[in-house]
Amino acid sequence: MRERDLALQLGISEAELLAAHVGHGVTRIAPDVAGVLPGLEALGEVMALTRNESAVHEKVGVYEKATVGSQHALVLGGDIDLRIFPSRWAFGFAVDKDGEDGVRRSLQFFDQAGEAVHKVHLRPRSDVSAYEALVGDLASADQSALIEVAQENIRDEVIAGDDLPAAELLRERWSAMTDVHQLFNILRKLKLTRHQAVHMIGEDYAWRLDNDALTAMLYQAVRDEVPIMCFVGSSGCIQIHTGTIHTVKPMGPWINVLDPGFNLHLRTDHVRELWAVRKPTKDGHVTSIEAYGAEGQLIAQFFGERHEGQDERPDWRLMVERLQKLSAPQVA
Repeated sequence: MRERDLALQLGISEAELLAAHVGHGVTRIAPDVAGVLPGLEALGEVMALTRNESAVHEKVGVYEKATVGSQHALVLGGDIDLRIFPSRWAFGFAVDKDGEDGVRRSLQFFDQAGEAVHKVHLRPRSDVSAYEALVGDLASADQSALIEVAQENIRDEVIAGDDLPAAELLRERWSAMTDVHQLFNILRKLKLTRHQAVHMIGEDYAWRLDNDALTAMLYQAVRDEVPIMCFVGSSGCIQIHTGTIHTVKPMGPWINVLDPGFNLHLRTDHVRELWAVRKPTKDGHVTSIEAYGAEGQLIAQFFGERHEGQDERPDWRLMVERLQKLSAPQVA
């Protein structure tokens, strides 16, 4: 059984479950992003994993071009592409676990609630000596088997009561955007979540899609060889895949991308709402597909592959605009 599932059965967090095994294949390490990121490149090829309750994003590559600031950190390698929020990293563990193919080694980081924010799994070509040296550098003086977790409600930091601003003000600022990254500050200043905003902005900027359109988009991206960008985030990290995808397979409630170097596992039964969203930029508008869960949390985002200063790919834009919209409810 996976640690996350076992912890859920036991009624504890995944971080608490790992802490209970300190001294038995588990070492507590400092969750210091500034100390962790510079040492990861020396490990060579690894698998980066970021997940939330409804989606798992796995990328194989090297941690290249890492920079750490006071509020954010970036990894901008050719394969591993991350946006990291260091203040959310509360616990860290190095995990050596016996498996059928030998010892499996990983670095695992969690938020204050004990939920995983990011994991680094070694692969056969990884440098084990560099891993052991990094664990030695990061090892915590506190190797106790108990940690204190505290539930966090990140959305409370965004929403301030029920006094929502008028939709006209949101539209005014939305329509004036010159870069998609400006949306974060617009929502923060208006005290709105992204989910609230797509409901308020109007159908010229955001429209509901049939939930099946997510799977349809993935299959069409494979068939038409349209390169995409796939974003999946935890509370402390956003992980991005950019490029074409080749193998899409449903397995029960999961829709999966199973490619060499990139795996995506997404629970379609957790998608309560699917939206197509149009954001203005100085290079023309950019279109995304956004999947939201039952509590309005963002599960995953998809864009067409695009680089700063480029127009949006017309094949991606046309694909999204042709996806099945949500049918209006029938009036009895």
